[in-house]
Amino acid sequence: MGDWQFFALLLSNGILIGLMYSLIALGFVLVYKATDAINFAQGEFVMIAGFVVVGFLISYGAPLWLSLVAALLAMIAFGFGLERAMLRKLIGRPIIAVVMATIGLAAVLRGLGPLLWGADTKPLVLPIGDEPILLEPLFIPPIQLVGATVSLLFLGLFGWFFLKSRKGIAMRAVADSQQVAMAMGINVERYFALAWAMTGVVSALGGVIWGNMLGVDVHLSLVGLKVFPVVILGGLDSIPGAIVGGLIVGVVENVAAGYIDPFVGGGTKDFAPYVVMIIALMVRPYGIFGKQIIERV
Repeated sequence: MGDWQFFALLLSNGILIGLMYSLIALGFVLVYKATDAINFAQGEFVMIAGFVVVGFLISYGAPLWLSLVAALLAMIAFGFGLERAMLRKLIGRPIIAVVMATIGLAAVLRGLGPLLWGADTKPLVLPIGDEPILLEPLFIPPIQLVGATVSLLFLGLFGWFFLKSRKGIAMRAVADSQQVAMAMGINVERYFALAWAMTGVVSALGGVIWGNMLGVDVHLSLVGLKVFPVVILGGLDSIPGAIVGGLIVGVVENVAAGYIDPFVGGGTKDFAPYVVMIIALMVRPYGIFGKQIIERV
């Protein structure tokens, strides 16, 4: 394989993986757009969704379609329930309160998943072939192609929702100022709950796709950490930023692994995105498409 063919292979795989990262990053964006806070439990949401699917498949012998529907409904209900039981009480409080609540929630979910479903890695098998699609010089795994397609579809759908729908515009207003939104007659609690329910939908999709690729266990939650540079690069409040950030991270980690790993023995893809994130924070701390906030003192 020639140099340009090797680079094209790394680039194509990086783009597909990057789009799958963008889907998970959308969960960060949804919560931030509605609450102006970062959900540090996003990776754990993905893990729980994966556990629900394999639980129905293995424990109850349910068909795949029913398991997927069950996971989708369970994560929507989880999002609504979480908002009602814990996060609604934090409306109007300092943002750090919501951030610390999600960090605590992440720790609880990391322990709860293995406790309920076991600590062993469970396969999540989808009716997708393992034979890569050959388009010289590209070798495209089918699950990556499906994952990237699903990601683009839902990224476009949620982008339209925030830009064109009344509910999406109201959610953006809530993020700008919860107090002002309340004064204008917007039901902040309703849109707070809607944001977490939509995050549940994204988590269910991510849990199925990444669960198929990695297997379902507690380590699936680490996808959330892998995605964090994506939202920092693209901008916490930007859906186009989630797409661009995902593409950058996917390509950087694949190219770094392909060209640097042979000299250092591996592991480059685990830290290369964070190096890019740190550089981006020094140059453009609000992200490529993020909203620049200027405070007068």
